[in-house]
Amino acid sequence: MKPKTQSSIIGSILLSFAIAHISAQGQSPPGPGPEHEALKKLEGTWNAKVKMGDDESAATATYKMVCGGMWLMSDFQGSFGDQKFSGHGLDGYDPEKKKYVSVWVDSMSTRPMFLEGTYDKEKKTSTMTGEAKGPDGKMAKHKMTTHMPDDDHMTFTMYLLDADGQENKVMTIEYTRKK
Repeated sequence: MKPKTQSSIIGSILLSFAIAHISAQGQSPPGPGPEHEALKKLEGTWNAKVKMGDDESAATATYKMVCGGMWLMSDFQGSFGDQKFSGHGLDGYDPEKKKYVSVWVDSMSTRPMFLEGTYDKEKKTSTMTGEAKGPDGKMAKHKMTTHMPDDDHMTFTMYLLDADGQENKVMTIEYTRKK
């Protein structure tokens, strides 16, 4: 038997045992909570206008709820100048931390970016923070906000934070839902 096939079979068996154990304990598997509603609103395909300094480019983003509605998977395709760009994200809610969590990977970095933050329902804005390499190649703190004033528009803004915590805007992305 091939090692890959053997690993798949073992993984399936372990998953079956875990589900059986949870069922035997009288516990039901977790499901989406009210916090996931903010993520679900993003589902669909969006046109994006990316602004970095004086440069502007077009892109497309697709969002889909996966894993029983507990995670939002994103696919971002665009370009910066002559360079094609692709990125993928996975966003969810961690009930133990009581925070939204995210991981982002893209074609411009070999390191994932891990983020966590909050969602303000009244302001319709999420705020996430994390660390990733900055333009100088050193690790830097990042802050990202996403404001969604209605179901068909949102604005994403990314900041680099300097040593004093001062925010320096890196990029803005204006999204419009594709109809």
